[in-house]
Amino acid sequence: MTPKPTGRLLSTTEGRDLVLTRSFRAPIEDVWASITESERTGRWFASWTGEPGPGNTIRATLQFEEGKPETDMTIDACDPPRHVAVSSHDVYGTWRLEATLVERDGVTELTFVQHLDDGVGIGEVGPGWEYYLDRLVFSRDEGIPEPTFDDYYPSQKAYYEQLTPTTTAPPTEPG
Repeated sequence: MTPKPTGRLLSTTEGRDLVLTRSFRAPIEDVWASITESERTGRWFASWTGEPGPGNTIRATLQFEEGKPETDMTIDACDPPRHVAVSSHDVYGTWRLEATLVERDGVTELTFVQHLDDGVGIGEVGPGWEYYLDRLVFSRDEGIPEPTFDDYYPSQKAYYEQLTPTTTAPPTEPG
């Protein structure tokens, strides 16, 4: 399997955002469950314990990393079934992550964003999120091969290191 990198790098007023999307032929509530329920998140990224809700901290166990490390994640925002934002701090830095879901005509699109701090090695981070999001697709679709990290890194590293930020237009008021 040779997955193609899909991430984009956006310039924002706060810095840079890594943005990746995936689409699912499924209702928004089902995709929401895949990214928020511990039993289902454990199939592709991390299981977790704790009390969900904005301002609360959960304990995540990274299921597909060597040694299954644990980290605390703060739930910064939660608007079911459309948006969740979490943050964490570990030896690699601060992780500020968001997922937004939109459903149209039976297809739910997931937009995943990592707000990047200065000095973040995007050549490592980008392929990692490609891998995890493809694991999410795999966890929901029995008809595709299981992703392996070696298919993403280091082969996608150069793609991510060469990304230059593009500017996003500010949202316009309906009118």
